[in-house]
Amino acid sequence: MKKSILRGLLLGGALLCSLPGFALSEAGTQSLRHLQNRWAEINYQLPEAQREAAFERLAGEAEAALKSEPNSAELLTWRGIVLSTWAGAKGGLGALDLAKQARASLEQALATDPKALDGSAYTSLGSLYYQVPGWPIGFGDDERAEGLLKQALGLNPKGIDPNYFYGDFLFRQKRYPEALGALQRALAAPPRPGREVADAGRHKEIETLLGKVRVELK
Repeated sequence: MKKSILRGLLLGGALLCSLPGFALSEAGTQSLRHLQNRWAEINYQLPEAQREAAFERLAGEAEAALKSEPNSAELLTWRGIVLSTWAGAKGGLGALDLAKQARASLEQALATDPKALDGSAYTSLGSLYYQVPGWPIGFGDDERAEGLLKQALGLNPKGIDPNYFYGDFLFRQKRYPEALGALQRALAAPPRPGREVADAGRHKEIETLLGKVRVELK
């Protein structure tokens, strides 16, 4: 398998949402905030060559946080995010193994509390299913991906991330008019307090993808 197969996974960004108002202890909430902020720094500010090692370290921190609160859907979700983004930075067979670990963590989060973080585990898992290669290489499944992304939008219809990832999915499916609408909704999403780095990075990704969609619609 070529290293580039999983390079470019966008999954980590699927869960840059607000902090939960319940379930986590104060220490758990601080851990979650750290994972969110550090993820944004690595993904949007660190040179690409340094990201794989940085995501590996962050995955270790996510695992450590879960030892204190193993049933936290929020932390399970973020472990999945970090693992999947690490997979994108790594590429190759090792990336596929990380993607499988991410899937397991996200599925566990959904089994624990599917509404945690505005249903963000649906967004991240859906993103995983359309970006990982399908059989016989991986477990990718476009039909499954769309179903999960629609569930995410059902819980968070105005969210920047579910609309962005659904727009990206639709673009890859060559459903350009639908992709345009989803991306415009993503661009119009309200800012997230404390998530300035994440929002700025995501907006750049939206604008880039919108440009590609508009070219196809000409």
